[in-house]
Amino acid sequence: MPPTYRLLLPVPQAGFYDYLPPEGESLSEGQYVEVPFGGRVMIGIVWGAGGGDVPVTKLKAVRRVLDVPPLPPVSRAFVEWVSAYTLAPEGVVLKMLFGNAKLIEAKKKDSFDCPRFDPDFHQPTLTDAQRAAADYLTQKVTEGDYSATLLDGVTGSGKTEVFCEAMAENLRQNKQTLLLLPEIAMTAALIDRLTARFGGRPVEWHSGLGERQRRFHWQAIARGEAKLILGARSALFLPYPDLGLIVVDEEHEAAYKQEEGTIYHGRDMAVARAHLGRIPVILSSATPSLETLFNGQQGKYGHVKLPTRFGSAGMPSIACVDVRKQKFAPHEFIAPPVFDALKETIARGKQAMLFLNRRGYAPLTLCRGCGHRLECPRCTAWLTEHKKAAQLRCHHCDFAMRLPESCPSCQAKDKFAACGPGVERIAEEVSKRLPEVRFALMVSDLLETPQAAQELVDRMARRELDLLIGTQIMAKGYHFPDLTFVGVIDGDLGLSGGDPRAAERTFQLLQQMAGRSGRGTEAGRVLLQTTQPDHPVMQALVKGDRDAFLEAELREREAYHLPPYARLASLTVSGEDVTEVIKAAQHLAATAPSHPHVRILGPAPAPYARLRGKYRHRLMIQTPRGFNLSFYLRGWLSGLKWPHRLRLLVDIDPYSFL
Repeated sequence: MPPTYRLLLPVPQAGFYDYLPPEGESLSEGQYVEVPFGGRVMIGIVWGAGGGDVPVTKLKAVRRVLDVPPLPPVSRAFVEWVSAYTLAPEGVVLKMLFGNAKLIEAKKKDSFDCPRFDPDFHQPTLTDAQRAAADYLTQKVTEGDYSATLLDGVTGSGKTEVFCEAMAENLRQNKQTLLLLPEIAMTAALIDRLTARFGGRPVEWHSGLGERQRRFHWQAIARGEAKLILGARSALFLPYPDLGLIVVDEEHEAAYKQEEGTIYHGRDMAVARAHLGRIPVILSSATPSLETLFNGQQGKYGHVKLPTRFGSAGMPSIACVDVRKQKFAPHEFIAPPVFDALKETIARGKQAMLFLNRRGYAPLTLCRGCGHRLECPRCTAWLTEHKKAAQLRCHHCDFAMRLPESCPSCQAKDKFAACGPGVERIAEEVSKRLPEVRFALMVSDLLETPQAAQELVDRMARRELDLLIGTQIMAKGYHFPDLTFVGVIDGDLGLSGGDPRAAERTFQLLQQMAGRSGRGTEAGRVLLQTTQPDHPVMQALVKGDRDAFLEAELREREAYHLPPYARLASLTVSGEDVTEVIKAAQHLAATAPSHPHVRILGPAPAPYARLRGKYRHRLMIQTPRGFNLSFYLRGWLSGLKWPHRLRLLVDIDPYSFL
């Protein structure tokens, strides 16, 4: 009887499939093979010996073995681990590893000279604190075993130079290094720094690459030729044959969370991948997440600190502007103290930023005649006016329309009013009040590629601009030595909405924004417009007392049994029929296995009760920290049958509660 082999295919159906080998051949674990599947031809991975569940006479044969290095055992273990943790089928996780056949097989015209790196190409001069931190991280690389270390340094302290020393040691050992970034807009600036440090351009992996580039880079990584990889969270799933170090830059960033498909957090998966591969992982941030800080306190992670800025630069002064006590002219949103500081900064030949984390011109448009608000027809959200594009746009589903001539409710004409500011409105105000100022908008709508972001950064560096006005994309580690003032238009914006992480996120974002100021020889200044100057977030920023704020946040999390002292999972039922969604969510709650350590909250409408045309009801599951939540959920959900019209989204350790 011929041997059979168990294969994993990149399909959403759970489980593995048995196949016969090609005639006269045997197969090995990890090989990429081409197989017939349901009338199609697919690429799968040999996972092991056949399960024997299907008679040999009914099995199909593998068509051919592909000329690709086999998938390493640690990659196969990672697929299984991610599947077990997230409850996503193994085949869905595998799909993230190679996507489709176009990545795998080289074409005749393909030619890619993989860059070579010299770990000693340019060795920077480090301060004593930087050298001590670098030595600690380098030692972890030298030991060649699993470790997780938080590199905790204030903005401008030189964290990049420090973790580059660990990367250099890994390159000396001729091993692959993966540096993760939360967003591709950050890649261009860091590429230049890495190229200058190591004498070669890192191999990139992110959604901004074309198909041909992705194929070149995937193959170079799979063959082990690419030694330094710079990527977004999806780069974690590439088939590294000799990965020796993972660095997660800006580890606190919410952008590391994948919210659709297989739901996972890139930082947490990086730690898991490092643990499976017995290699070190470095988590770098000026504003670490509470989870990472807690793991440091518990001794699970090492903790290396850089408490001061590099060189002569000091931390900026931060003060609140209580907008309740300010007098604003009609249609003006920049408080007088902020405007005066901006004007004075530019008059001295320095640069500035105005930050408002709200895209577009105005977040709400209403009829002054009847009060009707223009809402997205597919989402529980107001339409945002984008004046430059002459559109009303939903930032959740991308629905767009022109401003109607009359109110849909009362039919009144010329009664629409734009309520509140977005960055376009702030730019309009600057144009009117300071017409001589050279400024640009820095928002994701306008900077869709790393190259576009870098062009704007270069204009700022060449002093072609006096002012940047933008959203949170401005907080992403940019270094402008002549930028000495940051004005925050609405510091309270992230504090509302009932998100348990609201205070932490707001503090991180505002601290990162403040860190753009005063990175050169002149001290920086930051003004925060707020209606809550006594809020713990504002007071921590003003006093520069991050640790006291985070300790208070940890105590509050502990009191309410929230992460990192507990675990959460979110189960969201969605569908086009709201009645059907409610019934299904109620049934789901009724079938939950009883357990003394499990608390079921809900079901209830999600904060965005309708999203992209689908109604959403949610259950939250709360358990102690050490509880095996994935195992509990798998036992609960595995036997449930779902109508094809409904979808159940499972989010283990949710990061967003909207």
